[in-house]
Amino acid sequence: MSSAVLEESPVSSATENTWLEVCKMDDLVLNSGVCALVNDESVALFTQKVAGELKVFALSGFDPVGKANVISRGLLGSKGDTLFVASPLYKQRYCLETGKCLDDESLSLKSFTSKLENDSVFIKLA
Repeated sequence: MSSAVLEESPVSSATENTWLEVCKMDDLVLNSGVCALVNDESVALFTQKVAGELKVFALSGFDPVGKANVISRGLLGSKGDTLFVASPLYKQRYCLETGKCLDDESLSLKSFTSKLENDSVFIKLA
């Protein structure tokens, strides 16, 4: 599995509900995760093909159980129609769409709305 760390995305005048360009599609690896530093926060980006369409998911990179920024290094999988990333430390599975933990309802990761536009990846700051 490939994992990369992207440069920090500057947010000089970003406010709530602002779309922020995080990286280019070429920076991502299909079926794997990369970590981007956004506003001093680790954001894990995952690229998957869903129904034949390329989609990017963005979650907090911080593992609340392992207390480390490692989510981007997790394994991708699915349970029924739910795509998830499994933490590389203690294996909790988090939904790529919502960030909710599939194994423990008391756990979740912050999720970011993301979009692909031209060759760029954007996340919505909220």
